[in-house]
Amino acid sequence: MKLVIWDIDGTLVDSHAMIMEAMAAGMAAAGLPELPHRKVSGIVGLSLPVAVETLLPGHDPATHAAVAEGYRVHYSAARAMAESPLFPGARDCLDRLAALDDLLMAVATGKSRRGLDALLAAHGLEGYFTATHCADGHLSKPAPGMILSCLNDSGVDATRAVMIGDTSFDILMAGNAGIKAIGVAWGHHPAGDLTAAGALAVARDFSELSQLIEDWAA
Repeated sequence: MKLVIWDIDGTLVDSHAMIMEAMAAGMAAAGLPELPHRKVSGIVGLSLPVAVETLLPGHDPATHAAVAEGYRVHYSAARAMAESPLFPGARDCLDRLAALDDLLMAVATGKSRRGLDALLAAHGLEGYFTATHCADGHLSKPAPGMILSCLNDSGVDATRAVMIGDTSFDILMAGNAGIKAIGVAWGHHPAGDLTAAGALAVARDFSELSQLIEDWAA
């Protein structure tokens, strides 16, 4: 068996607007000005506490906590209204891969368990993945823990696994876990950053991504 491990935000799901709005709300809750979207995009993929600390290195822990809590409150409220949409072509790609007898899929995301489970349920994706690991209980990307747990749960060797993600954190996490990685160009980090981090290739759309994965798995 082979294993394809998916990132969620910016890879399968278009959560850009929700993330930007939630971070702006978090900053406002702490009495701070909104950050440029490009700067916020740079930390997408990190676990929330690490992301906030990275964005605000000169602030105290209480400020970090206020920003994180404001983010959580806004994101939860927005999610209750409507989940972030799948990118066009995402479900077709998942269906195509799920039909392969020798391939399993898993998730490694910086989302919380509550957020991940809600998103998978909203889109009916629970049955696609043999393992799902998230920020809860793991060190933030690019630490390899989430991928190593996916490998363990799936019973697949690292030499037969690949990570799919939109940020350099995803690609570096894959390298730290000893597996290959393929980047996607429609997410939060530029394609050049993904290549520099060690991606085998960077897909321009889901049709190309499906082919890249099938070529890797052949």
